[in-house]
Amino acid sequence: MHIPARIRPWLAAVIGAAVLVLPSCNRGEDACELDPEIAKVPVAVQLERLEVPFFQLKNNADVNRFVETHPLFARQILQVQQYPAQAQNATLLRLASNPDLRRLYLKADSIFTTPKLEAGLKPLFQHIRYYFPSFQPPLVETFVTGLSQHLFVNDSLLMISPDFFVGPTAKYRPQMPDYMLRRYTPDHLMPTIALAISSKYNQKQTVNPTMLSEMVYYGKSLYFAEKVLPCTADSLLIGYTNKEMAGVAFNESKIWAHFIEKSLLYNTESFTIQKYVGERPNIPEIDKTCPGRVGAWVGWQIVRKYMAEHPTVTLRQLMSEKNAQRILSESRYRPKPRRAER
Repeated sequence: MHIPARIRPWLAAVIGAAVLVLPSCNRGEDACELDPEIAKVPVAVQLERLEVPFFQLKNNADVNRFVETHPLFARQILQVQQYPAQAQNATLLRLASNPDLRRLYLKADSIFTTPKLEAGLKPLFQHIRYYFPSFQPPLVETFVTGLSQHLFVNDSLLMISPDFFVGPTAKYRPQMPDYMLRRYTPDHLMPTIALAISSKYNQKQTVNPTMLSEMVYYGKSLYFAEKVLPCTADSLLIGYTNKEMAGVAFNESKIWAHFIEKSLLYNTESFTIQKYVGERPNIPEIDKTCPGRVGAWVGWQIVRKYMAEHPTVTLRQLMSEKNAQRILSESRYRPKPRRAER
């Protein structure tokens, strides 16, 4: 499928961090009942499906009207200010008549109906506003980008490209390794959005970041997603298989021992840090069965333990805490070996 390259600069991925998780069985069934206090939180989901008017574009006048009607999308996603109007219009008209792009839209639209999207976004926004009362839900717009960008979010706009999340039934899928591709299914959409929004609140050490500071940073993102999506399986939050989830949980003490024995926690080498928190199919330095991004998973467990030890600390306070060493020290995180590990 050919999608013109001019449309590709539609934003740099906002989720630098990979999406991570733990089995949902850790959380009780009653966690999936919407808290009455959260249910009272007033939010309005402003959702615009831009695909319908986009695929009706026939001429320059239509394009101009489309751009004027959707200024945030035009400015922040299409980046119309960077291209001559004539070239931009020609590109958009070619896309609007692209049969492959239309097929992507029809497939995505059959899965992500407006009621389904609203049903996922409303409780997510309610939870975020409950914990962060100043949160103002952004305008939400969907647009099929031809698998060039999955998500964009800032204070004013959340753009979702549903074609990225159709899953295994799609004729066209994002070009990426299978271990990453499995995170682009309908069930992963809301976790991806939650993790993206978490970056607005997640403070981190920016000078000489260490392995520990990166682990805790991603751990805080996952904890944020866990709190605002209480009915979502941990495996969907982090993007691990059930087998991987069981493996890291069972071998937690061995994984932690590797970080300690190899003196990795205070390592500041970017290449080394990325081995443990970046995208990899596995981490053979620990074990060939250890999944990639396990450093983020461990960071999540540290944050969970910290919050369990400090029940009065709010989610807002946690996300604003930059001192990863303090979180580790006060968490008293010391995973114990399982019986078979001894």
